[in-house]
Amino acid sequence: MVRGRITGLAVSDVRFPTSLGHHGSDAMHPDPDYSAAYVVIETDARDGLKGYGLTFTLGKGTEVVVCAVNALSIHVVNKDLEEIVSDFRGFYRQLTSDGQLRWIGPEKGAVHLATAAVLNAVWDLWAKQEGKPLWKLLVDMDPKQLLSCIDFRYITDALTEEEACGKSSFCQDRSPYSLSCFLFQWDYSSSRALLFKYSKMAYLGRRKELCTEALKDGWTRFKVKVGANLPDDIRRCRLIREMIGPDKTLMLDANQRWEVKEAIEWVTKLAEFKPLWIEEPTSPDDILGHAAISKALAPLGIGVATGEQCHNRVIFKQLLQAKALSYLQIDSCRLGSVNENLSVLLMAKKFQIPVCPHAGGVGLCELVQHLIIFDYISVSGSLENRMCEYVDHLHEHFKYPAIIKKASYVPPQDAGYSTEMKEESARKYQFPQGEVWQKILSKP
Repeated sequence: MVRGRITGLAVSDVRFPTSLGHHGSDAMHPDPDYSAAYVVIETDARDGLKGYGLTFTLGKGTEVVVCAVNALSIHVVNKDLEEIVSDFRGFYRQLTSDGQLRWIGPEKGAVHLATAAVLNAVWDLWAKQEGKPLWKLLVDMDPKQLLSCIDFRYITDALTEEEACGKSSFCQDRSPYSLSCFLFQWDYSSSRALLFKYSKMAYLGRRKELCTEALKDGWTRFKVKVGANLPDDIRRCRLIREMIGPDKTLMLDANQRWEVKEAIEWVTKLAEFKPLWIEEPTSPDDILGHAAISKALAPLGIGVATGEQCHNRVIFKQLLQAKALSYLQIDSCRLGSVNENLSVLLMAKKFQIPVCPHAGGVGLCELVQHLIIFDYISVSGSLENRMCEYVDHLHEHFKYPAIIKKASYVPPQDAGYSTEMKEESARKYQFPQGEVWQKILSKP
């Protein structure tokens, strides 16, 4: 029984000083401080139940998202949770169609990132009230209830609600889904974005050490950051390919570095290393550019992967319609939370494109594992050409961190969306007043 009125919404700017060690840096983002606009929703429930949500950012700019969350709070506070989830599509539209906020970014930018943080907290609250992990809350819904959470506006030329109700959109045979198998091991191959991105700061020995450790732990898919310097990319790709051998999977990530022609020429010169894909080769908004790159690289057996910075379902719709990608990368905090990701999963199913979620950052692994488990059980029913990114970083700050065994995600069993941070971590790393930042900012 869904119950409780939302009595308050608080948001804080939580930042981790990862730029000090150049962790997470790439060809386009040289000094990221992995951060989150962290939302806590309070209710009048007797058990004091709260919902926790976040969206991932890179430091400066988090304060802008925090302001956007506060601006959206008027649509949340004093609402009954039952009122929200019984018309989740309407609530989603209320957040994304505020007549004044929409003007500065209709379903994109800081306002949409704020929407994700708020909705992630609502989904966490709902799952906790039901006593289920988020993935199981979704799996246990019937198709009509799931579809009632989706805003089909602007995507009906690719997928209508009536079409989504059909038998082809959801798995009819859920025989792989049994409680016994989920209590032990989720047999889902994962990629690991190893720290091979520090071309000038990391030593050759350290790269070999990381790769050796990953192979020993059972990892079979490896991603290399590229795009800043071609000779260096060739050198590192050769090193990694020699270490992992011909049977392991190598992927490249340019983080939007190139022009279209440049991307084609650059990746062609890396084709000898047999990469599965090139990720984010150009601007995430350039649908036709991705299509051109995809067409040019197809004869080389190299696919295009993108999605971690796609603003909304419309961008994904156009990428699919234009045959511009071979692997679709949803993100749990870039799109409008579970609601919008559901629509993208269904479109990917229709266009027969495998979903390989983006993760890493702050809490992205914790969140997106729920979506990919749901996709396997209820939508795609397949593990073919699918993987879920994993980076072993910052998980210790979460109350229910992602668990990896034998290079695979173990399905969460705790109720909620795995979004709740440890109170001490949220307090110590709050910017700028937290203990950690006070020490950093006080240095001359």
